[in-house]
Amino acid sequence: MTALHRRDEILAFFFSETTATFLLRWNRARRRSAGEAHNGRMEIEGRTIMTLPSYAMNQASFPQMYERWLVGPLFRPWAEMALDELELSSGDRLLDIACGTGIVARVARERLGEAGYIVGVDISPDMLAVALAVEPAIDWRQGNAGELPLRNGETFDLVVCQQGLQFFPDRPAAVAQMRRALAKDGRLAIAMWRPDDEIPFFRELRRVAERHLGAIADQRYSFGEAAPLEALLRDAGFHEVRSRIISRTIHFGEGAPFLHLNTMALVGMSSLAKEMGDQERKRVVEEIVSESAPVLRPYGNGSGLAFELSANLATAKG
Repeated sequence: MTALHRRDEILAFFFSETTATFLLRWNRARRRSAGEAHNGRMEIEGRTIMTLPSYAMNQASFPQMYERWLVGPLFRPWAEMALDELELSSGDRLLDIACGTGIVARVARERLGEAGYIVGVDISPDMLAVALAVEPAIDWRQGNAGELPLRNGETFDLVVCQQGLQFFPDRPAAVAQMRRALAKDGRLAIAMWRPDDEIPFFRELRRVAERHLGAIADQRYSFGEAAPLEALLRDAGFHEVRSRIISRTIHFGEGAPFLHLNTMALVGMSSLAKEMGDQERKRVVEEIVSESAPVLRPYGNGSGLAFELSANLATAKG
């Protein structure tokens, strides 16, 4: 399995037919008008895994939904903090590894303008297609974090990997590639969520799901301790390795879609759920969503949500 396929499997499960049906129902209730249906197809690596009435979210594909629902509230704030830590300068060359739809690269572009050179790498061509549509001025490349698609002798002043390393099956190889990509004394920033035992909101949502599915190994939080991350970087030859815990309040304007997408992620990471048929899985998802409602109440903000989320932000020099 290549370095980012695990992430894509988990995220793809968010947007199964069950999720599409829920989002369609929710959108109808919210808007009171369904409008005209247009069939949209979502494909990953050429395989159609769902058909979605695109008016449900005004998006036709999974990467567009990822961009629409997760990037702004969840990933942009951390991209800004990582770049703050690196202190960008005019003329910097920056590499964004596991870029997804490119939020780190795009924020860097906002700060550097034409005075910088930015490359984003991701294994998913569908993610990169959205990235290109949003910001065509960035050099987007398809590739594996364990074997970066670099030109001969190409190096960067800055390398960033946001919420990607925990999904890589060969972390030492990926970190070695990060060091290879850095110019002498170039700077690295890696951000990964802290363990969900330290994040009450997600911990409680996971516990609700585990009442139905048994223990769930949530890979999003699977490499959340700072010490192993620092050791991994030092073993790869990085120096001036430091990390700190950053916490902030995350705001989602609409709570219902977020709850369903997070439930689908948990179900998608359950060994038991992988053995279920579609109808049984749909029933379990609906039961977990219903039972999770009390967890959301203390975090409610009108129709939205606000909760604390913590991550390790590690920096180093090559």
